Amino acid sequence: MARLEAVTPADGRRLALPRFGLGCAPIGDLYHEVDPDVAAATVHAAVDGGATLIDTAPLYGDGLSERRVGRALATVDRARFQLSTKVGWQIAEGAEPRHAFGRDDVLRSLEGSMERLGVDRFDVVHVHDPEDHLDEAVRHAVPALLRLRDEGVVGAVGAGMNHSAPLAELVRRTDLDVVLIAGRYTLLEQPALAGLLPLCAERGVGVIAAGVFNSGLLADPRPGAPYHYHPVPDDVLRRALALDDVCARYGVPLRAAAQQFPFGHPAVVSVVVGAASPQEVTGNLELAGQPIPAAMWAELREAHLLGPAVPVP
Repeated sequence: MARLEAVTPADGRRLALPRFGLGCAPIGDLYHEVDPDVAAATVHAAVDGGATLIDTAPLYGDGLSERRVGRALATVDRARFQLSTKVGWQIAEGAEPRHAFGRDDVLRSLEGSMERLGVDRFDVVHVHDPEDHLDEAVRHAVPALLRLRDEGVVGAVGAGMNHSAPLAELVRRTDLDVVLIAGRYTLLEQPALAGLLPLCAERGVGVIAAGVFNSGLLADPRPGAPYHYHPVPDDVLRRALALDDVCARYGVPLRAAAQQFPFGHPAVVSVVVGAASPQEVTGNLELAGQPIPAAMWAELREAHLLGPAVPVP
């Protein structure tokens, strides 16, 4: 089993986060319908297994993920988990979600999240996908969350995106505690290494790595596998299969390497993995704790599947 204790914050970090967390987009019916009882069992399996950062958002299923997480956590001691949600999308029944980064938008969003989740505080709140609205996020959304942080309603303020450059811009311009980078610091590709991660390490901003399977490709590399929510291109599939081949020679499942890889960088404090069943949670956590020989990482470098400057665990 993986080492799941909380990571000790570096100087300047306000919150110690669990090493692993559960991404709750799948139980918001992201890929397929999930039975409500299975969704609750998935959350319970994560908490019981030590993946105690529970990450959700209003956008996931137009509030469905938050409602299901709230139902599951209603029977769990609040001290046993840390809860993360997001602001920046306005959801309404019968209407398409739209970006909303104003101060009042943030407050309304959190009020809705509190109602759906049945809580009165959050450990982490991220500004969700503000890459096309950075100025508004800097002027309004982040300051609103920082005030709530000062009032104790929010433990840590972050931003979550699939793009590393605008995340780095937010780190430079605001007082973020954490960032969540999805799919851009993985065993397959590491664009966040060029600017975001060194900046976070310098400023004491914790990095949560999500999307470590690149939407599923590194969980099951095959023709037609999802890669950033689209069928994988042939050249990317060849790279994923080459990674899988090297891992297999050392008896290491690719999923194990993918989950452990981000911890090679000192700025990474948590890895969040999505799941839609308790079996997926249990399987992921078992692989997250599997020993990986240093020789495997070295062979990945020799095969030019990892660059010479990419840190490994």
